[in-house]
Amino acid sequence: MILHVHRVLVSTIIAGILITNVPYSQAQVDTPEGTSQMPYLNVPLPTMGGTQVWTDHRNINGWRLQQNVITGHWRLLDPSDIRRAWGDRESCQNKFPQLTDSELEAAAPKEVVILLHGLMRSKHSMRGLKKRLEACEDAPQVIEFSYASTRSGIADHAAALREVVESLPGTPKINFVGHSMGNIVVRHAIGDWQNSSDPCNVLSRLDRIVMIGPPNQGAAIARRLGKLGLFKVITGQGGMELGPIWTDLEARLATPPCPFAVIAGDLPSGIPQNPLVDGNSDFVVSVDEARLEGAEVFRTVPHIHSFMMDQQEVQDIVIDFLELSENTES
Repeated sequence: MILHVHRVLVSTIIAGILITNVPYSQAQVDTPEGTSQMPYLNVPLPTMGGTQVWTDHRNINGWRLQQNVITGHWRLLDPSDIRRAWGDRESCQNKFPQLTDSELEAAAPKEVVILLHGLMRSKHSMRGLKKRLEACEDAPQVIEFSYASTRSGIADHAAALREVVESLPGTPKINFVGHSMGNIVVRHAIGDWQNSSDPCNVLSRLDRIVMIGPPNQGAAIARRLGKLGLFKVITGQGGMELGPIWTDLEARLATPPCPFAVIAGDLPSGIPQNPLVDGNSDFVVSVDEARLEGAEVFRTVPHIHSFMMDQQEVQDIVIDFLELSENTES
């Protein structure tokens, strides 16, 4: 009995670290702005880009409109993550660079790839993949969607993603590449466009989607750890939705109406398996949990969940499925 309890506790600690996907060097939280009663002083200020408590609502040419999900305040970051304005939404939106119609037309991308990080991660976790995509010949515009994954529910993340997509200039083709829970955010957003409204005709512009380590059937590890009060404290509503309340969420998730690929982690038999996950897995999401009917491509790779998107093999699959060509020039 004691041995069993010890084993579960050790597994819980290890699994908790992996499911939250937080390398210590990236566990940065911007100090909430606007918590005092002082007037807004819009002084340019370097930031970390909003890694845990800020969510993007617009992203145009690298300028990002974000909301702090704790204080409710808004801010505008330039492409170098320098804060250029903060306060209410309207005042921040008014600080966006003003472009003429011809400049807007020139800035409008023909195609975009939107990257979504997973639970308790930040846009920085997708940086390696972003660099690979941007190095391709005729590379599409690559956008990193940053959201406060543990501070709101998946429906809220999906609503913010829809704002980002709908505010893009022009009518570009849309591709998504998600890691872990980021894929569930995408599926929720697509479901919203299908069942609510699609004023910008996004559905007709969806091109391709790549899902890396997606918990498409929920996650057994989240269901089991969800019984512990600490799990909700650490992972928030999003973590609970992947586990104990998955059934409520699943009904709102769409199967992409465009070609999509699923990349699942399947660790070699010689590597210890996580007893909190059923069957072959990447230590967090099982192969069967990653499956989604209708996938044009389903691939397994021998890599651990937290760092799948950093592996060359995975990045090669992404580039191939998005039908991009790598630049061979040295």
